[in-house]
Amino acid sequence: MFRRIYLAMMAIVATVSPAVAQESSIDQMISDAVAPIVNPIVSTVFYSVPVFGTQFPLIVGWLVLAAVVFTLYFGFIQFRGFKHSIELVRGDYLDPKDAGEVTPFQALATALSGTVGLGNIAGVGVAVYLGGPGATFWMILAGLLGMASKFTECILGVHYRNEYSNGTVSGGPMYYLSKGLSEDGKASLGKVLAIFFSICCIGGALGGGNMFQANQSYAQVSSLFPFFEGKGWLFGLIMAGLVGIVIIGGIKSIARVTEKIVPGMAVLYVGAALIIIIMNIGSVPQAVSDIITGAFAPTAVAGGIVGALIQGFKRAAFSNEAGIGSASIAHSAVQTKHPVTEGYVALLEPFIDTVVICTMTSLVIVITGSWVPDSGVTGIALTSQAFESSFTGAGYVLAIAAVLFAFSTMISWSYYGLKAWTYMFGEGEGKEIVFKIIFCIFVVIGSSMSLGPVIDFSDAMIFAMAIANIIGLYMLMPKVKALLADYHQKLASGEIKKIK
Repeated sequence: MFRRIYLAMMAIVATVSPAVAQESSIDQMISDAVAPIVNPIVSTVFYSVPVFGTQFPLIVGWLVLAAVVFTLYFGFIQFRGFKHSIELVRGDYLDPKDAGEVTPFQALATALSGTVGLGNIAGVGVAVYLGGPGATFWMILAGLLGMASKFTECILGVHYRNEYSNGTVSGGPMYYLSKGLSEDGKASLGKVLAIFFSICCIGGALGGGNMFQANQSYAQVSSLFPFFEGKGWLFGLIMAGLVGIVIIGGIKSIARVTEKIVPGMAVLYVGAALIIIIMNIGSVPQAVSDIITGAFAPTAVAGGIVGALIQGFKRAAFSNEAGIGSASIAHSAVQTKHPVTEGYVALLEPFIDTVVICTMTSLVIVITGSWVPDSGVTGIALTSQAFESSFTGAGYVLAIAAVLFAFSTMISWSYYGLKAWTYMFGEGEGKEIVFKIIFCIFVVIGSSMSLGPVIDFSDAMIFAMAIANIIGLYMLMPKVKALLADYHQKLASGEIKKIK
């Protein structure tokens, strides 16, 4: 059956791709058509206010404030529970008979594959260029705070998930918003927030989690391999085929792939960064000094302290997606006997994504001297320059990393979009197949076209998810505290104990 589905998927994609390839003007036509509609929405979601001469997006403040609230409310759980998180990821408490579809490590890998993406390469370059080395300090701080947000939303995701007779599960913000708020007598509000979240999630999955990833990875590959120049549709077909093969099998298939890809791409990228750091080990103390002093320098790039803080917080919020709610969809599929276990597992995500990987990128940029204020070199160009200044072939390493990051993000976001889709339209194999085919078609479209306004809109949808999600988290965090107390009581009594 999978073979028939795959062939049908590829037939549709192949039908669409020549038209995409031949009609170069369609890009501009689509942009002109949608811009008047989407631009006001994008402007609203990313509405910014001037702070000491620097524009600060309110959605970033919304995410960071929530992270601070959850950190304080749960007593700095991300630090107190770090050791326990490692134990859970290792499977020390995993009973194969527990309900769920994937192991804690697979759930973590799947969620990480959705956050560790091109933003870790290009986004950090933008943050350092605009905010200076000091942006790194604030990026790390925001990443540490965001661990508490992931903890909160993933506990709720597991607690309110639907478990079906065939062993599959569905969970995420749409379920804890509707079911959790219904328990508190706010069923109508919960339903509205769940539908709003689902619509935004579907839009974000097709755009920011799909088209943008395909588009940017194609740009990086075509710059190094001239064969692909002007053949975005071909690159898209290849990517769509690979994505289709994985997502047809559902979350178990996605998890099996991500548990291999995520460690591999982390080793590849972080390994290359470590080599560069070791090669420039003498410059590390000065780089660390620049990062710390730059974070509090009254006269620095783009508004001084405030500029560095804003850029660091923005990069962290955009990279680890803490508070967005997307990760709780993946974690809801975990095998566990208690929802709190997955909260502990999930809090590792912002640490790995932001505190480790984003910081490594920033260090490479700083120690190689690639960052030059007002040079105009920013984003992935700045990161590429930093890597290539240290050893030959670094551009190819980045190209491979870009493709792996993009691919892993796409397959994870396909699952997020699918669960939002089935929440809106109902469970069923046929409905799932429809979404998966649509998703693969959008891979080709994203590779073939720039579609600026469309992608801007889809990015706005991803962050609009945080509006509904965080409202729900605030209202349900007493429930999380009660579950946390119950979990630790069961740990103390031996009802929950190590298996290994």
